[in-house]
Amino acid sequence: MNPSNPHSPHTDALWIADRDGLDAWLAHVNGLLAVDTEFMRTNTYYARLALIQLAHAGRYALVDPLALHPGQSLSRMDERDAPTWIMHSPSEDLEVLAPLLPHGPGNLFDTQLAAAFVGMGLGTSYRTLVETFCGVFLDKGETRSNWMQRPLTDSQLEYATLDVVYLHAIHENLQQQLIERDRMTWFQADCERLKQRTGDRASDEQPQRSLRGASSWPRERQALLRRVLLWREATARELDQPRPWLLQDAQIMSLAEDIPGSTSALAERTRGQRALRGPQRKTLLDVLHQPVTDQEMQATAPIPAALDSTGKRALNAMKQDVNRLAEQLDLPPGLLAARKMLEEYIATWTWPDALQGWRHDLLHEQLSAHLPG
Repeated sequence: MNPSNPHSPHTDALWIADRDGLDAWLAHVNGLLAVDTEFMRTNTYYARLALIQLAHAGRYALVDPLALHPGQSLSRMDERDAPTWIMHSPSEDLEVLAPLLPHGPGNLFDTQLAAAFVGMGLGTSYRTLVETFCGVFLDKGETRSNWMQRPLTDSQLEYATLDVVYLHAIHENLQQQLIERDRMTWFQADCERLKQRTGDRASDEQPQRSLRGASSWPRERQALLRRVLLWREATARELDQPRPWLLQDAQIMSLAEDIPGSTSALAERTRGQRALRGPQRKTLLDVLHQPVTDQEMQATAPIPAALDSTGKRALNAMKQDVNRLAEQLDLPPGLLAARKMLEEYIATWTWPDALQGWRHDLLHEQLSAHLPG
């Protein structure tokens, strides 16, 4: 243990800052491994992994990714034994771990998702689950502290460790309820989908679809909008700067709709964007002025329009069916089918990927009957 980071006051957490120490700790892992991370994402595109918390069989470890690269050790352990990683609402954790584990853990148990499947509602917090199943009230005072600093304070160490201390007990309770309700198969399918969605998050090739205000634009203009959005994404990654520091969505729509004629005009309309400097402005102006090709238009998915009165009636009918079935199954309606997915289905007449699998089996026949026309 690094002497500058002593044990947490109430939990015996081992501070690990070297590969041999991590391999030795992981060598005893089998079955279930509780995992959490601390990271920071304020002035960068990529989140900065600051700490990995592990718990197994009453042992706790705090792994310092600033001192070692833990990816090989975690991958090797996962390939060898494929333990189930118990995590709470892990989408951001999996994203920040993606450079180390591109495909995520072999098996995942999301306690927040499990809570939804057993009737506790959407978005149940770790703190609530700890209170419910362990009778402990957690202090969340270190939520926004500086996790990149070294040494970490005793308070930070305790906070980080407690984020994994109770996951095994929560897992035991939730797993039993999933089995009793016969929801384990659906839950496992959603955990697998969560892993896949996190892995694919960085590859949205149709970002323009989220800007509904441009749905009435000509196909050529929508293709240009897509081009600028893809340029922003690639440039933000290259610079490791937040997307809004380059361009806000509203600015991108304005530029695509009314292309500035010169670098100075572009600079005037993007004043205050701290990551958009001279070289980026020059490149952006070229991106805006390049003619849109037929190939680009063919590759651009149309932006779904807002629902008209007929579409809204279809949406209301679908929501009623979803609510009725959700009540019968004792599931949150939003877990069964989010409103956004229903709107997409009505707008495109294409069954959403997010509603494939067990949701398709339950919903497709009923919902398809409500499509306009």
